[in-house]
Amino acid sequence: MSVLVVGNGAREHAIALALSRDPEVGDLYVAPGNPGTAAIAENRAVDADNPAAVAALATELGVDLVVVGPEAPLVAGVADAVRLAGIPVFGPNAAAARIEGSKAFAKEIMTAAGVPTAAAVVCTDAGEARQALEEFGAPYVVKDDGLAAGKGVIVTDDLRAAIEHAAHCGRVVIEEFLDGPEVSLFAFVDGRTVVPLQPAQDFKRAHDDDQGPNTGGMGAYTPLPWAPDDLVQQVVDTVIQPTVDELARRGAPFVGLLYTGLALTSRGIRVVEFNARFGDPETQPLLIKLDTPLGGVLYAAATGKLADLAPLRWKPGAAVGVVLASEGYPEQPVTGRVITGLDDVPVPVLQAGTSTDDRGQLVSSGGRVLTVVGLGEDLHAARDQAYAEIAKIKLEGAFYRTDIALAAAEGKVEIRS
Repeated sequence: MSVLVVGNGAREHAIALALSRDPEVGDLYVAPGNPGTAAIAENRAVDADNPAAVAALATELGVDLVVVGPEAPLVAGVADAVRLAGIPVFGPNAAAARIEGSKAFAKEIMTAAGVPTAAAVVCTDAGEARQALEEFGAPYVVKDDGLAAGKGVIVTDDLRAAIEHAAHCGRVVIEEFLDGPEVSLFAFVDGRTVVPLQPAQDFKRAHDDDQGPNTGGMGAYTPLPWAPDDLVQQVVDTVIQPTVDELARRGAPFVGLLYTGLALTSRGIRVVEFNARFGDPETQPLLIKLDTPLGGVLYAAATGKLADLAPLRWKPGAAVGVVLASEGYPEQPVTGRVITGLDDVPVPVLQAGTSTDDRGQLVSSGGRVLTVVGLGEDLHAARDQAYAEIAKIKLEGAFYRTDIALAAAEGKVEIRS
């Protein structure tokens, strides 16, 4: 099977790495890719957000499957164009991708499907936003209705900051604050059948102890030793399957990866958000830990045959991913600095904000530069490996959180009752 992966981040690098290790996958392309994907696949230039361009490339390459990584191409209709060209796609069409492209649409779907989520109000001007914020009270939660690369959400006790964020975004969803730890649960979906992965947890704030601004994600780990044993089945039954069924009922069947962000509150499970694709950085540790060959799973989802798959298999132990970020991230990341030390790191390093300069040196080109994934018999061992290896990588001014999975490893994550 030949596969084209669309995107250029650490998520796509992780997908490509898993596919490269699948004996059923032959020719592997990543478009546009990055220096990391170039080592395991053939990078091809393309405007990933241009449906016609991606469909033309997939047709030219004669691939058997296209995997769309980022959200923006999905919302733009890349999957629609590729399907129209007769090529199976892992990724929802534009109608189904609205589950991520519009927070208001996601709330509408959840209401119709009876999915538990935070109370919310859609606001289009400053007056509406102020009124909603005052009614909900602090902590204030304001979400940009559209795509914002994981950085369109503010959670703050500062009313003025919340109002300013709402004014900056325009159309926003203002929600009640949800207490309790957050969980990411991914599921492969073929329009009808749902196949969940292991749950994971990511870390959105830039600095230790959840300090600093919101980011696209600074690290993640799996599994969650503190989560209830029936969590996955409970979420499938009460959240994912009803959502998939509601989208199908509306003529927008979801095919691809449905990401459910959850809060395990004192009042039970509540949905924080949906994404229409693999989440970054959770994908990195999850796919490193997945033992089932990825190609067959993605192809089964793209062709409506998930029900025929054997249960997913997982490597034993735990996986921890730690993100190395550029100086100034997320506000004004400094780019163009040389990265060294990768040759000394034996564990997976998934590249994101990287490129090569005119001297062939690897340099930073974005805010989140790379993710280092450690594996171990438990979270302590996986953390030890991840942090020992990321310390070998040198990038002037770069930083990373030192507390990824620490509370879970020490048994300090609690679900309030």
